[in-house]
Amino acid sequence: MNEKTLIRGRFAPTPSGRMHLGNLFAALLSWLDTRAQGGEMLLRMEDLDPDRCRSDYARLLAEDLRWLGLDWDMGWQPGNTQYQQSARADCYAAAFEKLRAQGLLYPCFCNRRERLAANAPHASDGSTLYGGRCRDLTEDACRSLENAGRRPAWRIRVPHALISFTDGNFGRFSQWLDEDCGDFILRRSDGVYAYQLAVVVDDGLMGVNRVVRGHDLLDSTPRQIWLMRQLGFDPPTYCHTPLLLGEPGRRLSKRERDLDMGVLRGQTTPEKLVGYLAYIGGLLDRPEAVRPCELVSHFSWDKVGTADRLAGDHLPEL
Repeated sequence: MNEKTLIRGRFAPTPSGRMHLGNLFAALLSWLDTRAQGGEMLLRMEDLDPDRCRSDYARLLAEDLRWLGLDWDMGWQPGNTQYQQSARADCYAAAFEKLRAQGLLYPCFCNRRERLAANAPHASDGSTLYGGRCRDLTEDACRSLENAGRRPAWRIRVPHALISFTDGNFGRFSQWLDEDCGDFILRRSDGVYAYQLAVVVDDGLMGVNRVVRGHDLLDSTPRQIWLMRQLGFDPPTYCHTPLLLGEPGRRLSKRERDLDMGVLRGQTTPEKLVGYLAYIGGLLDRPEAVRPCELVSHFSWDKVGTADRLAGDHLPEL
């Protein structure tokens, strides 16, 4: 990346509930990473799933970020759907058709049971990859299934290609697309575009060139880099954060309401909460009240490191 290129980072949460401590940790690190490089911050609502996401959660999420002192230069505001995925289907449809014109897409009629039966073991972590059951269906076979009432999802054919990149925190990471990823879904059978397509299109069209997010998405990065290239975008640089874990070593979640903002705002001040997150992140030697802007000048990924952190089930007395 050219030294004169302005860094544009983003925070792109899913408004499916109040943010929890782990979301706040990622938001703070993303904000600090961008501000430490003199960049501008973008806020986007990733509300693709109509069954989980609500507009009132988006408003609360924005209010909570401001309460913490995490501002943004462009992006979501009430009534501004330009930065809201649920209103960007036309953008995803255009990208989808561009990929289809390249011969990269095919319909997949497998139901969940059939997908599991057709999956192949993943070499590295015991998960499964799609085995290609529908990859070479003829047009007649597809028509017959559609006439029988089967609605297909759409997958993208991945090549035998090694995608490598250097993560700003975790270092070099490589993945063979066909062996470690497999053909993945870009549009669900109900017509909703998949996260993998939406996030790539949004980052590309919005000029995002720096992505900071939890390392649970590290494995998705090679396919997103490849997909961006197929669509003519320059991939951003990536930096993945450690995760905050609850007891006993499980990821924090909205479903479990692990110290969500509804609880946190009644327990502490924004400065104390930011100081606690900075301490967990290795940016402070002890928990103390601090504003995000006071952390910018000495932010470093060397201090953050890669090890996941135990957040516990309550805040300490600050």
